[in-house]
Amino acid sequence: MKSDTINVKGAFQDRRQYRVPFYQRAYVWGQENQWAPLWNDITDKAGARLENEEVPAPHFLGAIVLEPQLRVGLRGVDMVHVIDGQQRLTTLQYVLAAIALVMRENNLVTVLPVISDCLWNPNLETMTDAEVEKYKLWPTFRDRQTHKAAITSETRVVLRERFPESFTKSGTIRRQGIPHPPALDAIWYFASQIDVWLKDKDDKAKAVEVLAEATLQDLKFVAISLEPQDDAQVIFETLNGRGAQLMPTDLIRNFIFMKADKRDGDPHTLYETLWSQFEDGFWSEEQRRGRMTRPRREWFVQSALQAKMGEDIDVGRLYQGYRQFAEKVPSATEQLQFLSNNAAHYKQLVGKFVVTPIGWFGSQIDSWDASALQPVALLIAQSGLTDDQQHEIFLDLVSFVVRRAVCGLTTKSYNKTFAQLLRRLREGNISPIQVRAVLGGREGNASRWPTDDDFKSAWLNQPIIERLGSISRVRYLLAELEKALRPNRTDDKVMSDLTDLDVEHVMPVTWFEHWPLAGVLATQAELSEAVSADLFALDNGETTDRQKLLCKRKKLVQTVGNLTLLHYGVNRSIQNYTFSVKRERLLSDSNLMLNRDLMVAPDWDEDKIEQRGLKLFELAKKIWPGPPAKPDS
Repeated sequence: MKSDTINVKGAFQDRRQYRVPFYQRAYVWGQENQWAPLWNDITDKAGARLENEEVPAPHFLGAIVLEPQLRVGLRGVDMVHVIDGQQRLTTLQYVLAAIALVMRENNLVTVLPVISDCLWNPNLETMTDAEVEKYKLWPTFRDRQTHKAAITSETRVVLRERFPESFTKSGTIRRQGIPHPPALDAIWYFASQIDVWLKDKDDKAKAVEVLAEATLQDLKFVAISLEPQDDAQVIFETLNGRGAQLMPTDLIRNFIFMKADKRDGDPHTLYETLWSQFEDGFWSEEQRRGRMTRPRREWFVQSALQAKMGEDIDVGRLYQGYRQFAEKVPSATEQLQFLSNNAAHYKQLVGKFVVTPIGWFGSQIDSWDASALQPVALLIAQSGLTDDQQHEIFLDLVSFVVRRAVCGLTTKSYNKTFAQLLRRLREGNISPIQVRAVLGGREGNASRWPTDDDFKSAWLNQPIIERLGSISRVRYLLAELEKALRPNRTDDKVMSDLTDLDVEHVMPVTWFEHWPLAGVLATQAELSEAVSADLFALDNGETTDRQKLLCKRKKLVQTVGNLTLLHYGVNRSIQNYTFSVKRERLLSDSNLMLNRDLMVAPDWDEDKIEQRGLKLFELAKKIWPGPPAKPDS
């Protein structure tokens, strides 16, 4: 490679085009962090020229890396691919376009030809494709239409006509509610700043000329030109792989298309058919896992690689993990097909597309802190198993997660547990029997699949809202029970509205005013005393019968047997009332099977809670089946 220090005029004055490879990211620079500091640098140099009438010291903008392209034939312009530095070069084009715009609007055109020479290539008749080659800079295709519309606008009136949605009726640019095309936003910003800078200048013609001189002559950068033996990908990674400038999937995209060769076919076609899907808003949406927030496509690529390689891939080293995969799958076409195939399944998984097995699975684990299962889900979805076989496996995985949550077992080991499951499945035949054998064969609280006895004990005795730590999870349990009570799915509206219902304690947590215990009302103080007595019973003797009853009620009121679903408004209006009032509201406002027994019950006490809890458990162990029975030793 060779390098040269050049100013902006030196970069743009020759008959050449800087072409941003189509696979690079779009233009992303903005006002606060990039435009405003650059504008301050320009005006500092222009101010020095006006005050001292001498050439100030240059301001360096860093380095750009260029890859000259071999020209075939006599026609056309010199073509240079921008390996690194597209954001700076594009911004400088917008600065020059803004200067030219203000010059034309104010009839200050003395040096306009100099500016134009840095925006447009001359001699259109000698070009192969004049509509493209006339531009000094040709951006990635995601920016091309707005770039052309903005940079060819000779006045702000034309800009407003071409981007009407970005402006108010009075002609001012909208500041809220709409994202502007970056090309428009940049040119409008710099033109507005030029207006402000010129406002107090007596000789505006001189001032604008000096501003142009400062931009073209006082801003410099190091242009590094690659030679045929240089590896553009290695240089790109050296410049961008260590910092936060590019996301891992930006590096992955560039790696794929830099390494694509003739055997992979037309790279533009590959991009459009297999990669462009990952540029839309769905994949760029930020998703949080634990303490980390990443674009959805980062989590997707991590899951896809883990499913393929059977190894734990650190999302912080995602690009390195992808390079390992690419060593085994060197074809760019095959890499893109791999990502595209997995993307279809992943969208169903996270979109909870319930008509497919993996979509149903996604809807089931959405709120259970089980993202570590995503690679397993992708592997199963592409295993060739029938839908029934896949559903059987997914049902066991859901049961594993739900039972552990109800039993209060940790999720901290899920990454390790499911990574081991993934490896076991990749080593052997993927089947429902194999999955049940792996999950059921684990011992210890860190990774075991709770038995029916474990599940029953927690279901009947534990404060379920506190244990699950989320109302949404409790709502999920109750909604699944309701679905199971409606095996024929006869009322689609009821089924679709379940997630909008509120969780209600039939006997309220604060039951003292309307709910006597053994015919006698109790107080909070009495309950607190009973709880204390129960805690210290081993040291201070037995508790009284009344205290035992108080403690039993306190426990049972928080169990599944005392919980149901109600419309939010109904819940709030009856939450602490007597059972007779609640029953009447259930009769008039609820059509859930889950509440049928409550509607006909003459009263509601500890016995009723235990009976209902047991009844619901018998249903729950069918919805979330347990591990296979261990053989007798």
